[in-house]
Amino acid sequence: MSADAIIVTGLYNTQEETLAAVKKIQEKGFEVTEVHSPIPSDALARALGRKKNRIGWFTLTGGIIGFFSGFALAVFTSTRWDLIVSGKPIISWIPFFVIAFEFTILFAVLGNVLGIVTQVGLPDPDYEKNYDPECSGSMYGIEVASTPEDADSLRDLLDHTGSIKKQRENL
Repeated sequence: MSADAIIVTGLYNTQEETLAAVKKIQEKGFEVTEVHSPIPSDALARALGRKKNRIGWFTLTGGIIGFFSGFALAVFTSTRWDLIVSGKPIISWIPFFVIAFEFTILFAVLGNVLGIVTQVGLPDPDYEKNYDPECSGSMYGIEVASTPEDADSLRDLLDHTGSIKKQRENL
């Protein structure tokens, strides 16, 4: 998107209308910069050509690291201080699973947060600039980039695709 481009947002009632509008807009050569949806939609992500994110891999990696870190901490602390109680072994595996489980959860959450921050592009200070709050409830919104010369044809295209309302254009 160039520096002199403007963003026009069209609002739609259903996901089917939104998908049809995205296809028509892309066929006409306009750039769909964002689609706002009240629910997650794989169909909209596919229409925009978005790849599946890798946040789950961050969570899995964090969980595995946490599991082994929990076991390592428990083994290290019990071998460091030999507290023999009633002839029981110093390294008792069953209780160590509790610590490993807790570390698994902790590191999986931390890995998830790291994945979200690095893969989703958060924080984005300009996200709400073109966002319509109605997209959090029942509406779908399509943000389309255009040059100032093509803005009128874009507005007409949005009207023909069934857009019920347009937000103001942001320069």
